[in-house]
Amino acid sequence: MRALHAPHPDRYVYGILLLLVVLVPTLNLGVSESSALHVSTYTVTLLGKYLCYALLALSVDLVWGFGGILSLGHGAFFALGGYAMGMYLMRQIGARGVYGNAELPDFMVFLNWQELPLAWWGFASFPYAMAMVMLVPGVLAGVFGYFAFRSRVTGVYLSIITQALTYALLLAFFRNEMGFGGNNGLTDFKDILGFELAASTTRIALFVASVLALALAYGGCRALVNSKFGRVLVAVRDAESRARFIGYKVEHYKLWVFSASAVLAGIAGALYVPQVGIINPGEFSPLNSIELVIWVAVGGRGTLYGALLGAFVVNFAKTWFTGALPELWLFVLGAMFVLVTLLIPRGIAGYLGKEKST
Repeated sequence: MRALHAPHPDRYVYGILLLLVVLVPTLNLGVSESSALHVSTYTVTLLGKYLCYALLALSVDLVWGFGGILSLGHGAFFALGGYAMGMYLMRQIGARGVYGNAELPDFMVFLNWQELPLAWWGFASFPYAMAMVMLVPGVLAGVFGYFAFRSRVTGVYLSIITQALTYALLLAFFRNEMGFGGNNGLTDFKDILGFELAASTTRIALFVASVLALALAYGGCRALVNSKFGRVLVAVRDAESRARFIGYKVEHYKLWVFSASAVLAGIAGALYVPQVGIINPGEFSPLNSIELVIWVAVGGRGTLYGALLGAFVVNFAKTWFTGALPELWLFVLGAMFVLVTLLIPRGIAGYLGKEKST
């Protein structure tokens, strides 16, 4: 029998996020390093990275779990948002670089570039950079989705095309002439908005920003899937031909949600870069996009909160295994996906929900 008045999982999500935003800064800045309760700056950064991954997983669950669009290229939108933030951070270095050039980043001086490329104009401004964080992934997803959905490309074919997109970007960003740092990418960041990135207070500010971004994105996604738009989106996922037959513009719904999810992925990338201190073409790797789909599958597709749970569980396991038994991690990741698919196809969230209802 279903439990009466069982708390909605969203309450747990917001409760945990509230707990994090209060406890972590307090235990990092307000507790002595000699205390067992102290949370190190390394842990703050690690948790901030997990929060960015959770936001990325949320964007995938929005299109896959509710729209039925299995994208194997969302890592590209994440990386593009990260590069936009990295370009802003590189412009903030100014004359403090190795070569002391106030206008050109070090890698451009090393490659004998004479002037700042057009693509870099405006990135000295934080508002402009943040606009690009959202516009570049959103516009790319919009253009890509327009042609793909208009041509009624679906299923595995769409998944392959999205993976081809991210691989093409990987190859492009590896080239030095593209002007984005080539193989080495962008790194050696100094500060953000005038605050030193290495400072504990800045790390805490980035952590809090990640929590707030995740909370706002989660609330926005929940409102979207509970709206009429969300109900139509689920109808498109479950019976696309029938939804089209009764008059819905299926392509418009798919395009809108695909573009919105790309914007969320770009924001996740922008929050990720200043916390890890680097962005390079490796973030475009198709394997990264496949891995984040596994996060959603493990956590529970089509629940939103399951995507967050999966991102934390899988990445915590990755952190532990790559430190203790690095040669086993890929086997463990594969085993997790296989076991979830066979034993709990609705993921951890689906399994927990079933347990509570019995």
